[in-house]
Amino acid sequence: MARRQGDGPALPLYLTEPGRAVAELGLYLAARPLETRLPKGDGHPVLVLPGLLADDNSTRALRAVLRRLGYRVHGWGLGRNIGPTAVCVNGLQDKLEYLQGRYRRPVTVIGWSLGGIFARDLARRSPDAVRQVITLGSPFRIERHSQSRATKVFDRFAHLHVEQRPFPLESEGCPLPVPATSIYSHFDGIVHWQTCLDVPGERCENIAVTASHLGIGHHPAAIWAVADRLAQPEGTWQPFKAPAFLRPAFPRPATPAPAGPVDIAASAA
Repeated sequence: MARRQGDGPALPLYLTEPGRAVAELGLYLAARPLETRLPKGDGHPVLVLPGLLADDNSTRALRAVLRRLGYRVHGWGLGRNIGPTAVCVNGLQDKLEYLQGRYRRPVTVIGWSLGGIFARDLARRSPDAVRQVITLGSPFRIERHSQSRATKVFDRFAHLHVEQRPFPLESEGCPLPVPATSIYSHFDGIVHWQTCLDVPGERCENIAVTASHLGIGHHPAAIWAVADRLAQPEGTWQPFKAPAFLRPAFPRPATPAPAGPVDIAASAA
């Protein structure tokens, strides 16, 4: 049976995900000398959310870089991400309120995969507490189960979920009330890359990198883009533009994007 246009990633991409993620970890270690060229932070709080079945260990490399840049970085502290359970939904809201109260500043929320969907939910519920949202391989524009190879794993825990939402996500019918950046990859082996594209808006963008789904959180190009977005002064926002020496790390789309979303990586090239 032929695959429908826009369905989940091809099988070779899916099967090579673990190996590519390990290779990208090596690339991250090799690129450590370039860390000195990253913009320094202003000390504002950053909350990093893991993807499905992952915990704070998965975001350790990203959080370590951002901490060295001067940000007050926090993991979500809720164990393994198995979806929108009561512990997750209530715990995330409590965490956001705690961080805003502790630092008396809005919080940047970074979410990897499913964590990015949670990050966008937080921004809609508490826009005054969120400075911006950055997602990594997050399929917040998913329209059907077949566009993700993680659907069966997610459904395995559905009986524990306190939020049941059909596709497409109703909340994604309008832009976020805060600046939003979606970092995605045409080589994602878990979710179809088009499900990660944001709708056009004055303060939202899509940035393409050549990463795996399991490795995008520690891929050097993704880390560079995250650091660049975080370094913007509070209350200001401009679309991402890759520095000349890194242009090859932010490729043009391999396939035309659907009508609507604007690919910032393409416009910057």
